[in-house]
Amino acid sequence: MNKDILKKIASIAAENGLDAIIATSPENFAYLAGFVVPSHHVLRWRHSMLVVKPDATVAAFTVDMEESTVSARLPGVPLKSWGEFTDSSMAVFAELLRELSLTQGRVGIETDYLPARDLNILNSELPKIDFVAAQDLFNRARMIKTGRELDLLHRLSRISDQSIKDALAVADVGISEMQIAADLTRGIYARGAEDFKFMIIATGERSQLPNVGPSDRILASGDICRVEIFSILNGYHAGVCRSAYVGEPPEHAERIWALLSDATQMLLEIIKPGASTRDIYDAYLKMIAPLNMPPIAFVGHGIGLHLHEDPYLGAQNDCALEAGMVLGIEPLIYRTGYGFGLQNKDMVAVTENGCTLLSDATVTKCLVQCSG
Repeated sequence: MNKDILKKIASIAAENGLDAIIATSPENFAYLAGFVVPSHHVLRWRHSMLVVKPDATVAAFTVDMEESTVSARLPGVPLKSWGEFTDSSMAVFAELLRELSLTQGRVGIETDYLPARDLNILNSELPKIDFVAAQDLFNRARMIKTGRELDLLHRLSRISDQSIKDALAVADVGISEMQIAADLTRGIYARGAEDFKFMIIATGERSQLPNVGPSDRILASGDICRVEIFSILNGYHAGVCRSAYVGEPPEHAERIWALLSDATQMLLEIIKPGASTRDIYDAYLKMIAPLNMPPIAFVGHGIGLHLHEDPYLGAQNDCALEAGMVLGIEPLIYRTGYGFGLQNKDMVAVTENGCTLLSDATVTKCLVQCSG
C-alpha cells in the first residue's frame, strides 16, 4: 500500500465531506495499492476496489480469481472477494460497505468507470448512501506527484528513451517495422519495464498517421521513422517518441526538425510553476507558425497512471502549472505536405524553479540517422 497516497486520498475525503471514497478503476487502485491487479484492466467486469475512509482506514475488494494476488500484495488490509460466476459483484460489495458501517451518508465513487448497471445495484442495495462522482478528486490528486512517483517516472522515461535509441540504432534499409518493434519491446523488458502500452512504429508514408502500430512494411532509403512507446511499471506510464531517417533524410525534413527541436527547447525554458497552460500552447503555435503546417490541439499533457492526464497544454482549458506535475511534451507535425511526419516527445517534471527533462538518454537537437 502506498501510505503517502492513502493519507492524501483520506484527507481529500475529509475535506470534501465524504464518509468514504472508493477507487474503482485499475489506475486508481494502482495509485493507492502500488500495483495493478493483473486482469482488472483487461476484463473490466472483474471488479477490484479500495474503500478509503477519512481516518485513512482502508479495505479491499476483488474477484475470486485475483484474491491470492491481492491478499499477498496487501497484507493486513481487510479483503472481501466475490465469485465471478456465482455472485453479484455489487451485492457482495454492498455487504463490504455494511461491514464498514457505511450504510448512509456521502460516498465518492468513480462514476466514469463503474457501469451504470452496477451503480444502480449499489443504489438499490444501499438507498441511504448518496454515491457522488469522485473521479475529479482522484484526477486532481494525481496531477501532483510525490518524490517516489517522480523517481519512478524518471526511471521509466529513461527505459523508453534508451530502448527507442537502441532500436533505431540497428534499423536500416531492408528491415521491417515489425523488426523495430521486436527490438524495442526486447529493450524495455531488458531494462525492467513490466509492460508497455500504445507502441507506434510509423515509417515512410505511414509516419503521417498519428497512432499506428507496426506493420510488415520494409524500410527504404529516405524513410522517416517515428517510434513511440509507453513503458509501464507499477501501473505508471512514460511515453517517449523519437524520429529518425534511413540512409538520407528526405528533403525539408532537417529544416522542419530544427524548428521542432527549437520548440522543445523553448518549452523547457517556459515550463515552470505558475505558467499558464494556454500561454504555453500559444507560444508553441507562434514558434511553429513559419512552417504553415497544421498543428495538433495541444503540445503536452499530464501523464502518470494514464497515458493522458490533466493538465493539457492546449487552447481548450487553462490552469497554472505546479511543482510536482509531470508532462509529456510533443512538438510534432503529422502532415508536413512532403509525404512524412515528424514528432519528438519528452517527459518533463515541473520543479520549484522550472522543469527537469526526464527522458534524457537521447540528444534531439538534430534529426538523427538510423543505424548511426
